[in-house]
Amino acid sequence: MERTEQYPGYNHRVQYYETDQMGCVHHSNYIRWFEESRSDYLAYLGMDYDKMEAAGVISPVLTVEAAYHSMTRYGEEVSIEVTVKKYNGVKIFLGYHIRDKKDGTLRCSGQTSHCFLNREGKPLSLKKEKPEWHELLKRECERAQEQNG
Repeated sequence: MERTEQYPGYNHRVQYYETDQMGCVHHSNYIRWFEESRSDYLAYLGMDYDKMEAAGVISPVLTVEAAYHSMTRYGEEVSIEVTVKKYNGVKIFLGYHIRDKKDGTLRCSGQTSHCFLNREGKPLSLKKEKPEWHELLKRECERAQEQNG
């Protein structure tokens, strides 16, 4: 299915337990928000993790990078943009921008990388095994590159 609209982003309201003694979000929670938004993004694309796993495809995290720009506090709402930065059929790199929902202030940016494996843990090429998913991710990568020049 060809998507013409852009992913609208994922929203998250900061919970009290996500903050530290200083009253700001503990840095580890941004990584959790990457995962929440990634799951939402993949579901938006029609590639929910449960669909991938039912098809025998798993996609573990290989790397995580995060840059913290400004503090997020209890009760604030953030919007998380997810984009495909790079994709080659076996590995995918996703970019994240976490922004204050009210004023757009950048709170955190980052990237995760993932590979695709079969149930036995062997590398899997989406191009060969799931060509419709391959084309979808390829288009998403191209769309992100066009938007970022």
